[in-house]
Amino acid sequence: MLSRTADHLYWMARYTERAENLARLLDVSYQMSLVPQSVASQNQNWGAILALNSLEATFARSYAEVNVDNVLRFMVSDANNPSSIYSCLRAARENAHAVRGTLTSEMWESVNATWIELRQQSFEQINLGGVSEFFDWVKLRSSVIRGVTFGTMLKDDALHFIRLGGLLERGDNTARILDMQYHILRQNDDEGASDFYQWGALLRSLSAFQVYRKVYRDAITPARVAELLILCQEMPRSLHSCADGIVRMLQLIANGASAETERRAGVLHARLHFARIEDVLADGLHGYLTDFMDRIYELGDGISQSFLMPA
Repeated sequence: MLSRTADHLYWMARYTERAENLARLLDVSYQMSLVPQSVASQNQNWGAILALNSLEATFARSYAEVNVDNVLRFMVSDANNPSSIYSCLRAARENAHAVRGTLTSEMWESVNATWIELRQQSFEQINLGGVSEFFDWVKLRSSVIRGVTFGTMLKDDALHFIRLGGLLERGDNTARILDMQYHILRQNDDEGASDFYQWGALLRSLSAFQVYRKVYRDAITPARVAELLILCQEMPRSLHSCADGIVRMLQLIANGASAETERRAGVLHARLHFARIEDVLADGLHGYLTDFMDRIYELGDGISQSFLMPA
């Protein structure tokens, strides 16, 4: 496969997954903002979203104050923010258009229809209709694209690069969501009704609430939430599950230049496969997740050099 074709497929998947995970992060933050708290605390939590994505300076150029309305507008529909849902779905569509001949017609129509529907909505319309409903729409459209991809694409290198991009982005974003929300919730941990609501909101944001109930059949505790989202191999959005898939995809597309990238993926997978949540928490969850995100970034660089750069 030509490296530029692989590059477009890989980034199409990453941008689609990024839009979905951003919707998940914003949705859980919005749901938690409905719990009684001071305005200063609420704005601090919204500022954490900007810091998590290294967007403080970009935000400050257009908005005077960090608050729920400004951050939502910036992260949802601001075309000048390269990391907004609007920009991500636009980039996904542009990458899909560049390799339209490689995609099935059903897949192209799914990506294109998502973009067309999004660009017809202003932030005011989204806000009026309910931001949570909009976030559900983004998650649904991502699921539709993913389902059409798996249901219609030939199981060849094109699908493997799509899958690889999605898994890399999903692992990185799960770590980001967990890192930010776990820190906030542990600070506010009162073991009361609101605490249960907020931990439940975090699990729901990653489609993990019912899975948690099935796996643990017990009260929601911070340690078990972390264990499910980091180490549970059967949980689709866990870091372990994403690392599993990354290793498999790299094995399927391996070439003469990819040995070091495969080794790094294997090391990351082994760290997750043999880890225990007690050790992770004892050493510090933030440090563990930061190290994971650094390793994902290095893997992205390795994939780019091994597969996506023209020889």
